[in-house]
Amino acid sequence: MKLQRTFVLAVLAAAMLAGGVACAPTSTRQGTGEYVDDAAVTAQVKTALIKEPGVKANEINVETYRGVVSLSGFVDSADAAAKALSAAQKVGGVRSVKNDMRVKPAS
Repeated sequence: MKLQRTFVLAVLAAAMLAGGVACAPTSTRQGTGEYVDDAAVTAQVKTALIKEPGVKANEINVETYRGVVSLSGFVDSADAAAKALSAAQKVGGVRSVKNDMRVKPAS
């Protein structure tokens, strides 16, 4: 009985250790806390874009990875892209902003 209990405890300890390692961040994968932080930054940037006059926030895609925000999509003018870029840079938690937005061709 004692041997069985020791075996069960060893298996549980190994499972907990493996689970902890699986959630740990690596150079190519975020940890749980980083993912939550990035989700919050994304939400704050989207809110800033909505509040920015002259920016159609629904046409701009926002993605965040380790504090680096990527803005993509099509905007009506270079001025709208500049406003969106500026608004994103002002959000707390943003380390840098990548501008992948494209200006729509004139019709």
